[in-house]
Amino acid sequence: MDLPHPPEIVNRGDESYVGMRRTITMDGFAELTARIPELFSWLAGRHIEAAGAPFFRLNVIDMGRQLECETGIPVADPAFDEAVSDQSLVFDGVLPAGRYVSYLHAGHPAQLVDVTTAVLAWADNQGLSCDVTPSADGDRWGCRLIVNLSDPDREPDMSRWQTSLLFRLAD
Repeated sequence: MDLPHPPEIVNRGDESYVGMRRTITMDGFAELTARIPELFSWLAGRHIEAAGAPFFRLNVIDMGRQLECETGIPVADPAFDEAVSDQSLVFDGVLPAGRYVSYLHAGHPAQLVDVTTAVLAWADNQGLSCDVTPSADGDRWGCRLIVNLSDPDREPDMSRWQTSLLFRLAD
């Protein structure tokens, strides 16, 4: 797949978030997507403001078996640690700072597998190494994000959705 524009290298700072973690198969992304409104409701019920777009973080990827993933929402409220501490399903975390390969995709989410392959090939051709370690359970990523920039309630045409892909580079 040819990318319509080249990826970029961006520097990102640490980013606090609240999320839910699941182990799914490739077909299980609908389950994670369905949890996003639940997570927004959880935040609203505690008067915690979202500080960015919801995302999926892929932690361990074994394409043939399962993925260890998170759905999360960035938060800036310094009181969120206390609000999260008594919850077994919701946790707080910090996305790591560093250099990332970044790509803004405009199109249907079904294209993201091919777009991801093309972005990672671009990084490899540039001599860039992602923060990923192979293991028996699958590839362990330092930080690999799919950020949903389009609100399905405001943009029902999935072919017009915007998604940001971010892959942390090795130090």
